[in-house]
Amino acid sequence: MEVVNLFTPFDIKYCEGDVCPMGKHRNNFFELVYILKGTGTLHNNQHTFEYEPENLFLFMPQDTQYTRIKERTAFVFIRFNGIYLEAQRTGNTHSNLGDWAKKLEYIFLNNHHFPGCILRNTDDKPIVRALVNALILEYPKEQSLRNEVVQQLVNTIITIVARNVSLVKPENPVVNSEVSNEILSYIHQNIYYPEKLRAEKLAAKFNISQNYISEYVKKVTGESIQRYVTNYKLKLVETRLQYSDMRMSEIVEELGFTDESHLNRTFKKYTGINPTDFRKKMWAEKNYQPGMSG
Repeated sequence: MEVVNLFTPFDIKYCEGDVCPMGKHRNNFFELVYILKGTGTLHNNQHTFEYEPENLFLFMPQDTQYTRIKERTAFVFIRFNGIYLEAQRTGNTHSNLGDWAKKLEYIFLNNHHFPGCILRNTDDKPIVRALVNALILEYPKEQSLRNEVVQQLVNTIITIVARNVSLVKPENPVVNSEVSNEILSYIHQNIYYPEKLRAEKLAAKFNISQNYISEYVKKVTGESIQRYVTNYKLKLVETRLQYSDMRMSEIVEELGFTDESHLNRTFKKYTGINPTDFRKKMWAEKNYQPGMSG
């Protein structure tokens, strides 16, 4: 199986044909795949999706995928790696978009609830199509502020995707699904601002008594607010350990742990492994390519 690498922080490709140019493969980067025209089936890990125009799919690093085209298909691939994500966070020469990486993390940590085309809001489809068409026109050009324009277009697509993910209803709602989904979405989007996630703040935000808000969240998630927030933070830690070169001290500061010792204890308590060993394990699996010898 071919393993595909991305040697630049960011790339956009347009491809049209009657046969997919790639067989079964595995990417070492994040990828959004947009269907401009055509039909067929897209295979990702154990899932198979029928695709059609205006579909948008999200794939994670190490996903195994291949495509079978039925009608001539035009694809647009938006690809980015850990270097690009880190650039969004730090504001270096590759980007000046403040919360871009946080929108991406929200999507990545919730997309497992969202199989198939990620655009469920039909009103968003013509907007995304226009943005993709603009990317196709702008990306090949070498002109003033080209990178800034491209990044703003992609940022808008990511924001629309995040909106669609946030609208997904729980599979087995126990209480009012609309309110419960709003609460969880609010927690996810404010995970970097712990003062907004206190029980009294949540109660005031959603007009629910403080005594009931914790019980309310527990009915939906099976966990207390504190435990749910901690687990979600640890998912963010896992994302950074797996897909970035961030130092432990940087993760501690960004996610509000007291110090590295606090991060190590918390991470090991809930995952059974310390952060350093987790990163080594993930990177070893990423670099292991079965069946590639000969």
